[in-house]
Amino acid sequence: MNSSLPLIFISIACGVCGQLTLKVGMTQLGRIGGDALIQPVQVAFRVATNPLVIAGLGLYAVSAMVWLTVLSRVPLSFAYPIVALSYAIVPILAWLLLGETVPAPRWLGIATICLGVFLISRS
Repeated sequence: MNSSLPLIFISIACGVCGQLTLKVGMTQLGRIGGDALIQPVQVAFRVATNPLVIAGLGLYAVSAMVWLTVLSRVPLSFAYPIVALSYAIVPILAWLLLGETVPAPRWLGIATICLGVFLISRS
């Protein structure tokens, strides 16, 4: 199982990078509000042709392909909880790279996730 940890982390990294890339791409496009319902085709076209959105989705595709390899090698009960690290890494990188605010209760949650992943990885 430990020999599959690098693949798990590659899958996580691609997913995290995909999430951040999607966020930056959607921030470029601006807020999608109720007026998007009036012109759904135009909004969908703008989203689908944004290079960062395309790149983010591509990173998710790579993450999924690596994840399928992981699933062929290790028990899901071991691998899947480790993916929870992405719930910790994304807010940390959003705080560092995007300047987002992370309140204290969220930091506590991030620490709890990391502790849980550590315990699972030792089993």
